[in-house]
Amino acid sequence: MHRFVIVGLGNFGSSVAEALYGHGHDVIAVDTDETAVDDIGPHCSRAAVGDGREAAMLEEIGAEEADAAVVSTGDDMTASILATMALQDLGVETVYVKVISDNHARIMRQLGVAETVFPERDSGINLASRISEKGVVNYVRMGRNLSVQELVVPEEWRGHTLRELDVRAAYGVSVVGIHETRADEMIVPPDPDDTLRYTDTLILAGTDEAIEAVADLASATAEDAE
Repeated sequence: MHRFVIVGLGNFGSSVAEALYGHGHDVIAVDTDETAVDDIGPHCSRAAVGDGREAAMLEEIGAEEADAAVVSTGDDMTASILATMALQDLGVETVYVKVISDNHARIMRQLGVAETVFPERDSGINLASRISEKGVVNYVRMGRNLSVQELVVPEEWRGHTLRELDVRAAYGVSVVGIHETRADEMIVPPDPDDTLRYTDTLILAGTDEAIEAVADLASATAEDAE
């Protein structure tokens, strides 16, 4: 079990707090809004009303013993900077920050945070990727030009094994998993000698350009099926 501190209890911060607590971790949630604190109370180890920019306040609730922290202070960029610095002053080395712009992300990276999260942009990219390519089932952005995508199996790949297809050599992407949709079972890592079926989807990791080449095949397969 790890201890996490969540500073800021908007939709994002509250969701992270509740999910971490659901995974059995010790979660301390902080916000200046009493209503938000009351709402998250049943879904975390401890909820406190306070200013997450204040190191003394964070120390009082046990933040210095946290393994990691998540800063989600809405549109208040200054608050996120100050809260991050306060956490770092207490020795919390791993800090994740919700950002609202590229400039905000750049500032936070200069402060040495572990990761910046831009939920609105990432959700938009995810949606655009899914609706623009019929073969794309899910899309998760991993970096500026890296992603993990779930695609339907291209028709020409069906009946073949991953070893036969040698997808990495042919397309420069890695098949990190297979989702057997009929049984709703995820196989990670995949068996290279299992035959691919039309009910399978592939979990691919690689550059957007490389995966797009496979997505084109998957898209053509989806269109032919209509």
